[in-house]
Amino acid sequence: MENFVSKVEAVNSAVNNFAWGPLMLLLLVGTGIYLTIRVNWLQVTHFGRIIKNTVGTLFSKGDKKTDHGANISPFQAVTTALAGTVGTGNIAGVTGAIFTGGAGAVFWMWVAAFFGMITKYAEILLAMKYRVKDEKGTYHGGPMYYIENGIGKSWKWLAIVFCLLGGFASFGIGNIAQSSEISGALLDLFHLPPIASGILIAVVVALVTLGGIKRIGKVTSLLVPFMSVFYILAGLIVIIMRIGDIPGVFGHIFSGAFSFKSVGGGLFGYTIMMAMRQGFARGVFSNEAGLGSAPIAHAASSIEEPCEQAIWGVFEVFIDTIVICSITAFAVLLSGILNAEGGLSAYASKGAAAAAAFNTILPGTLGGKIIELSLLFFALSTILSWAYYGENCWLYLTNSNTVVLIYKILFSLVCIVGAMGSGTLMWDIADTLNGLMAIPNLIALLMLSGTVAALTKKYFSENMLKGK
Repeated sequence: MENFVSKVEAVNSAVNNFAWGPLMLLLLVGTGIYLTIRVNWLQVTHFGRIIKNTVGTLFSKGDKKTDHGANISPFQAVTTALAGTVGTGNIAGVTGAIFTGGAGAVFWMWVAAFFGMITKYAEILLAMKYRVKDEKGTYHGGPMYYIENGIGKSWKWLAIVFCLLGGFASFGIGNIAQSSEISGALLDLFHLPPIASGILIAVVVALVTLGGIKRIGKVTSLLVPFMSVFYILAGLIVIIMRIGDIPGVFGHIFSGAFSFKSVGGGLFGYTIMMAMRQGFARGVFSNEAGLGSAPIAHAASSIEEPCEQAIWGVFEVFIDTIVICSITAFAVLLSGILNAEGGLSAYASKGAAAAAAFNTILPGTLGGKIIELSLLFFALSTILSWAYYGENCWLYLTNSNTVVLIYKILFSLVCIVGAMGSGTLMWDIADTLNGLMAIPNLIALLMLSGTVAALTKKYFSENMLKGK
């Protein structure tokens, strides 16, 4: 049995190196560059208008008074998607990337996010255009639908591939990894045993997910703004306390991004390659632009105009990577923990390293408590959104509500496995599947780029005439 497990681990490791390797990362970012050119650098030319018509609308009470029927509001759709993207990777992942790729990784993370804004925009636009409505009036959309209904029925096999990858990946990236983080946070904060944490997580997840997208949307619309503001304010306090060191941090970021020095006798240019790879990987893994997961949530929006919902994707990537990930990066770089003896191995985990960075600047152990609370909320929100992603993948594959119910129950029970620290191999395999999800999605985005460009041109030209 051990020999079999070892072989599975070896095969998965090889595939994972491709799924999250340089070629795939360049393809993900390259798709964003191509789409950006096709929509005339939308994230630059219309950024002010996008902010006004996304986060700016939250100051209006109209959305709160509207009955969205079987679907959810545009804001609930974006918070459900943000719940999946704003996760432990924004803290632990960014910290690990800086330790591995240096300060320069932050610059390449920003580059990935800049072009990822349009990748996410294109995904949501297509999900909205090609979504379907069930007998209850609920919308369902995502890569599987814009592959089948956009590219054509003959490509349905590619949609099935996407759903199989997404359906199984949800148990890893969206469950086991997150349950483990919650369990660790509850143990440190309240001394709650892992088994008790697992049962608690499973019950909460079951209560929310069994209520469908309406209940998930209500919970995430409360949870995501709270946890985001909490972490952003804490991070800003950390930055303000070391405000005089900010120019030096920017200097390290830009010099590290373009440093061609060799390290330890390695190849000339090794540092820039590592910085670029880590930055791209963290940017993509954090905001999930190109993976095809977030548009599944956005497709449930009650709004009718595809581009009107799609511009939320630009804001989503901006807040996830440019704001939240950058706060983690600045805290790590301002704290000086990169100079600690032993590097990342000196800490129990990447999350512990992030906690050490906050503790270095804030008094006592306050910084560590902030990180633990943030990891708890970030991880819980990710579980809820990925439960919905997986549900829609299995619904597309089977068209059976019974199968979906079984999936929800099984998904909830797997939270116990994750909280107990088990299922490491399952998580590793799911991580690989998560990376492979991008392949069918990117094929669809490139093939339907003409549709994205045409709808974008029509929408923005009409709204500019209306003064919106």
